[in-house]
Amino acid sequence: MVYTISVNQKTLLYVVFLQSLIATLISLYYSEVLHFAPCALCWYQRILMYPLILSSAVAIIRKDKLAHWYILPPAIIGFFIALYHTLLQTGILSEIAIPCAIGVSCITKNVGYFGFITIPVMSLASFTVIIISMYLFKKCLKNHE
Repeated sequence: MVYTISVNQKTLLYVVFLQSLIATLISLYYSEVLHFAPCALCWYQRILMYPLILSSAVAIIRKDKLAHWYILPPAIIGFFIALYHTLLQTGILSEIAIPCAIGVSCITKNVGYFGFITIPVMSLASFTVIIISMYLFKKCLKNHE
């Protein structure tokens, strides 16, 4: 079966691939080089982000016009976990709601660029870029039908 996607759609798949790759490399840098132990919420976000590299690569190779079906679900789930994690760290949500009672605390801020960019905020931004890219990918698909 031959798949056809537009140049714009292919570019969006490359955006997803690069965003997930960069997010993965940064998370590995923080844990393996700087030795920041990830909390439970960080692990969940990693579990959802890491496979997006492979999924988007497969979509690029196959020129899969239905890539949004398997890239969007983990990205949306990861977005909500990252949002929840960000709200915990900023104190908007109560510490009672923390799922990290054992191990590394989910409210610990290992980094804080510009006073507000923490690891969960970076994850939230990454998932947001992926979701927007896939939304535009799907929109391009509808415009070509």
